Amino acid sequence: MATELSTTAPVTQQPGLKRVLGLSGLIFYGIVLIQPTAPMPLFGAAAVAGNGHVVTAILIGMVAMLFTAISYGRMANAYPSAGSAYAYVSREIHPALGYFVGWSIIFDYVMNPIVCVIWIAGASVALLPKISNHTELTVITCLFIVLFTILFTGMNLRGIEASSRTNGIITVALSVVIILFLGAAVHYLWLNPPGSVAEYTRPFYDPQNFSFSAVRSGAALAVLTYIGFDGVSTLSEEAHNPRRNILLATVLVCLITGALASVQVYFAQLIWPGTNFPDEDNAFSYVAGKAGGSWLFVTVNVALLVASIGSGAGAHLGAGRLLYSMGRDNAIPSKFFGAVNPRTRIPSNNIILIGIVMLVAALSLKAVQEFAHVDAYGFGCTLLNFGALLAFMAVNLAAFVHYFLRGKGTSIWGSLGNFISPVLGFVICAYLWLGLGKWAIIVGLCWLVTGVVYGAWRTAFFTKRIQFVEIERS
Repeated sequence: MATELSTTAPVTQQPGLKRVLGLSGLIFYGIVLIQPTAPMPLFGAAAVAGNGHVVTAILIGMVAMLFTAISYGRMANAYPSAGSAYAYVSREIHPALGYFVGWSIIFDYVMNPIVCVIWIAGASVALLPKISNHTELTVITCLFIVLFTILFTGMNLRGIEASSRTNGIITVALSVVIILFLGAAVHYLWLNPPGSVAEYTRPFYDPQNFSFSAVRSGAALAVLTYIGFDGVSTLSEEAHNPRRNILLATVLVCLITGALASVQVYFAQLIWPGTNFPDEDNAFSYVAGKAGGSWLFVTVNVALLVASIGSGAGAHLGAGRLLYSMGRDNAIPSKFFGAVNPRTRIPSNNIILIGIVMLVAALSLKAVQEFAHVDAYGFGCTLLNFGALLAFMAVNLAAFVHYFLRGKGTSIWGSLGNFISPVLGFVICAYLWLGLGKWAIIVGLCWLVTGVVYGAWRTAFFTKRIQFVEIERS
C-alpha cells in the first residue's frame, strides 16, 4: 500500500483576514524580510568563492530567483493560503515528495540561526581592540557564540519577537547606512580612481581570475542575499487583488534586492579589488573602513550586528515553529515537539533543542575552520542554501506540473511561458545547487537520507499515513 502523506488540516470557520495590503505594501514587506544590507555579511565569503566576481554572482542569483519568484507567485494564485514549498509540492505533485521537501526546509531553517550566530560572533570580535594571539581570538569568538546562543534562546523562551514595525524601523536605519557607505565610496573613488577604464568592469569580469566553476560557487553563496523573498506569498489572504499583486510584488522584490545588492558590492569591489581581507566574514566592514575611516567601519559593523541579532533570533523562533507544526500532527514525536509551555505559549522544548543544536553546530564549524582551514560562515551558508535551493527547485517543479502539464490557469506567454519559466528556474537553481561544493552536498544528502530512514520508520516502511499541517515561512 502506497504511503499517503496528507497536508489537509481540519477546517474551522474563523473570521477572514483583512485585505489591506496593496502592491507597495507587499514590496516593502518583502524588502523588510530580506533587509537591504543582505549582501554585506556574505560579501567576503562570496568574493573568495567566486574569485572576486561578486557582482556577477549576485546577478546570476537574481536571474535564478526571478524565475523562482514567478513560480512562487503563480503557485500562490493556485493555493492562496498555502504559502510554502512544502504545501505546494504536497498538494500539486505528491504528499511523499512534499515530505522530503519539508525535511530539506528543516535543514534550511535550523542552519539559518547557526549562520547568524557565527557571523555575529565574528562581528563582535571585530569591535574589540585588536587581538594578535590567534588562540585568544578563537577562544573569545567561541565565548561570543555561547553568549549569543544563550541570548537567542532566552529571548525566544520569553516570547520576545520583533514586530513588523520594529523591523520596518531597522530597515530604514539600514538604508541610511547604505547611503552613508555609498557616499563615502564615491568620495574615496573620486580621490583614488581606478588606474584604468578596465578596472571599472573587473567586478563583473576579471579575465585573470574568471572561471565558470568559481563564479557558480560564488553565485551559490550569493543566493543567500534573496532568502526571504518567498515570504510575500504568505500574505495572499491579506492583499488586494492577490492574483496580480503577489506575483508582481515577489518579482519586484527580487529585482529591487538584486539592484541594491549589485550597487553595494560593485563599489565594495572597486574599493577593495582583491580577496585578501583581514577577516573574510566581516570583509564589508573593512571595505567601509577603507572608504570612510574608522567611524564608518564601526557604523556598518554595529548596524549589521543589530540586524543580524534580530534576524538570528527570528530564525531561531521560526525553526521552533516549524518543528512544532510538524510535531503537532505527529509527523515527528508530538509529545516532545508538539508541546507548548502553558504560561508563555511558546514551544519551549523546540527552542531549547535548537539552542543546543546551534551551540554544538556553530562551535563544530569553528573547529573545522581551525583544523581544516574552511571558513565557518561560508560553509554554513552553503549548508543553508542546500535546503533553500532544493525548496526553490521544488516550487518550480510544482509550477511546471500545475500550469504546463495540467494546463491550469493562463500565462501572458501562453503554453510556452508555462514551460519556459519554471524549467529555467529549476535548471538554474539546480546548477547553483551543484556549485555548493562537495562537502556541503555530502552533509546535506546525509540529512536527506536521515529523513528517508526516519520516514520509513514512522510509516512502517511507508505503509502508514502521516498527516502534516501546512508549513509557512515566518
